Amino acid sequence: MEAEPRTTRGRWPHNPVIYQIYPRSFRDSTGTGEGDLRGITERLDHVADLGVDAIWLSPFFVSPMCDGGYDVADHAAVDPRFGTLEDFDALVDRAHDLGLLVMIDQVFNHTSKDHPWYKKSALREPPYENFYVWADPNPDGSPPTNWIGFFGAHAWRWNPRRRQYCLHQFLPCQPCLNHHCPELRARQNAITAFWRDRGVDGFRYDAVTAYFHDRALPDNPPADLGGAQPINPFEYQRHQHDMMPNDCAAFSAELRDSAGPDAYLLGEINGDDLSVELVRKFSRSDRLDAAYTQELPSSPKLAPTLRKLIEDGAGHGAMAWWLSSHDQPRRISRAGDGSARDARLHAALLLALPGPVMIFQGDEIGQQQAHLEYHQLRDQFDRNYWPATAGRDGARAPLPWDSDAPNAGFGSGEPWLPVGTAEQGGVAQQRHDDESVLAFHKRALALRARLGLADAAIEIEQADGDRLVLRLQGAKGPVVVALNESDKTWPLPPRVAGREPLLGSCTLSTDGLPPRSVFWWHLDDAAPGA
Repeated sequence: MEAEPRTTRGRWPHNPVIYQIYPRSFRDSTGTGEGDLRGITERLDHVADLGVDAIWLSPFFVSPMCDGGYDVADHAAVDPRFGTLEDFDALVDRAHDLGLLVMIDQVFNHTSKDHPWYKKSALREPPYENFYVWADPNPDGSPPTNWIGFFGAHAWRWNPRRRQYCLHQFLPCQPCLNHHCPELRARQNAITAFWRDRGVDGFRYDAVTAYFHDRALPDNPPADLGGAQPINPFEYQRHQHDMMPNDCAAFSAELRDSAGPDAYLLGEINGDDLSVELVRKFSRSDRLDAAYTQELPSSPKLAPTLRKLIEDGAGHGAMAWWLSSHDQPRRISRAGDGSARDARLHAALLLALPGPVMIFQGDEIGQQQAHLEYHQLRDQFDRNYWPATAGRDGARAPLPWDSDAPNAGFGSGEPWLPVGTAEQGGVAQQRHDDESVLAFHKRALALRARLGLADAAIEIEQADGDRLVLRLQGAKGPVVVALNESDKTWPLPPRVAGREPLLGSCTLSTDGLPPRSVFWWHLDDAAPGA
């Protein structure tokens, strides 16, 4: 499938490397135990030194923190726990001085129940009456549909003031906005303009496939589980009527018009078997620039999943690649042993892939998933399913800046979650170690840029279960990338036999490709050094 020609967006490269910052866990500059905007500004040099193109800031807006900041009570104000608008402006200025572009979250699918819009909508005050998805009860008083929210509870919540049910696709504290309402869309466009005027260069749209629902309100059909028994009731339904991604894809043209032609727009794709097809529907010259799906980070094995995504048409710039985020357990612990070796493996694979790439804070040092007891959890999703899942709070553990300092250098106050750990220590311990995971990320990012891999064409040369060989045709000639995700040594691909690898996640064996490893080879004689 041919990709649509890419549109240039201001200073953005076609396929940027974006570093995600979860503000609450990046750096505490005030001793409150929570990260803040000044803490980010003070440590942006670390991010710029990696060689990435941009930062993505998870929400720092006013919020009761019912869902980690994704329950917004004011989209155009900084929550005091994170600082002030002046702190945000200083962050943007510093990022731009360092050559970093700034992307922020736009949480437009829902708000907090504490948002003034919701309070006024519940009272039917114009023009807010239809800002949210309201529906009458069934004659017996039951909810209008059988829809189940992502967190496992019924998706409808009764409002006694309005005497109607309101849709909540996530937590009960997050009422869903009604994008069929023109007045709502006008308010959201004004929010976008507000942040653009403050120097924001792009937006990541949370839950962008969930903006629209079937207004006829039919029940969702059951999912074909094939005998599986999910722990989350959400997975028992095929979400055919409560989340309509095709309508959302068309609506993304309005998001583009609002943000402007030079803003880079990224969307989160949730819960659909046709994920690559959806990415293409959202990612057009007049819509979003790219979108990302859940398959790769959540898959037990990378090789077969990546193979399928590439065969389905990913790898042409519209699909953004990632392995960890604030929403998923850290990959090196979820599907690995949490070691520096596994951290290098994941970095070597991720940074070879053409298209946009997202790195979650801490991945650059091999930060491990924190193992938390129930009493330590802040996230409601984690509490609902503890201890059956690894959870999200374990990925959100604060970044360890200096393993030898109190609170690992995160800040002077008691951290809101236990600070994360990494096999080779924090940023300070790895900064001057050429064998560290941090140094490996810098080498891989520099090579990615030098070889033009971000814009390369990709094809599968060999695939055998958990072993995969890719050929990338970049600006400086072909590059072979070999992944061995098995526990056995695998013969080298014939075309690279006798060649020195350009990059390797471990030492290359004389017997072949070592277990759990990734290597790059440049096929030109004048291959640049690592």
